[in-house]
Amino acid sequence: MTERPESNGGTGADSRGAVASPLSRFQSGSFTGIGSLPHRDAVAAAEFSLGEHAIPVVPSLPKRSPAESLVAQAVTGLAGVTLGQYGSIAVDVARLDPGAPVVTDLRSDAFVGFRTFLDCAVAAGHTGPVKWQFVGPLTLGAALERAGAPAEVAYELARLAIRSHLRVLAHAIAEKLPESAQLMLLDEPLLADVLARDFPIAPDDAVDLVSSTMAALCPDVAVGVHCCAPADWASILATGPQVLSMPATSGLVSVAGYLDRFLRNGGWVAWGAVATEGPIGVTASRAWAQLSTLWCELVQRGIDPVMLREQSLITPHCGLAPHTPAVAERICRTVGDVSKRVREQATAARFVLGA
Repeated sequence: MTERPESNGGTGADSRGAVASPLSRFQSGSFTGIGSLPHRDAVAAAEFSLGEHAIPVVPSLPKRSPAESLVAQAVTGLAGVTLGQYGSIAVDVARLDPGAPVVTDLRSDAFVGFRTFLDCAVAAGHTGPVKWQFVGPLTLGAALERAGAPAEVAYELARLAIRSHLRVLAHAIAEKLPESAQLMLLDEPLLADVLARDFPIAPDDAVDLVSSTMAALCPDVAVGVHCCAPADWASILATGPQVLSMPATSGLVSVAGYLDRFLRNGGWVAWGAVATEGPIGVTASRAWAQLSTLWCELVQRGIDPVMLREQSLITPHCGLAPHTPAVAERICRTVGDVSKRVREQATAARFVLGA
């Protein structure tokens, strides 16, 4: 049977008396980032994250080095896989071995942003929660398959490699920031296509792959899935996340029943309330109006308005690496303003009225 993470969200101990989820230490309606930042200087990026987010996010810095891009980080220390100068990967099929140990070298170029953030957080005396992210096994597996790995090896290798990396990274954070609760999101853009006929593996296998990868960290770290594209949210929820991270778009009304069940089971939603694509100029008032309209429609479909507010985080749609630091700051300030409005909503009636 596939391992599945517990989805007790911020509800405290589960039915077996297990230790409360780390989410119990996250403030409802607080704001954080998705992951990537545009900075080329790791110290500047760390200081930005610590200063601009209520829940600082451990940044990846693909503009600083291609080694910090989504897939490149994950192939670090993977036997038979080499990283090219510009972030491309090459596979030596004869050397691929799912049984070989994966070496997560935090001193490598792939983790400069990670280790610099931890050093800066320690220096700043940070003790609150932190959020971090890593590529998901579907996305990594597909990249390995495109580079020449057989499908039957690529996805299992991706799962094992990511589980190994996650444990090392979570331990490093706990060692440096022992008082900080952790939230880790698997970044899985390929989950948007999980039901497509040409998807590389069967939907049930894809669900199990993501689920068993998240299970590497439970219960010490709250775990979830991020997908910034329109997706089959029912399939994503079947992976068993404690947090579901997604853009707050009107299309979510059609899956209100699934979201209702998820929230009632203690799950949290990280609502991508501020767009990161196209012209950047959305005001906090407009972003809040769009989010509150969505929430009102979900309430009309039967979702408890109190749960919507109390089991929520606010984020941008996606990472900020494609932008300049100045634009990234503007987006973060807008996300923070939306978060403030969420936390100011004191009664369920205001959601129904669309306030």
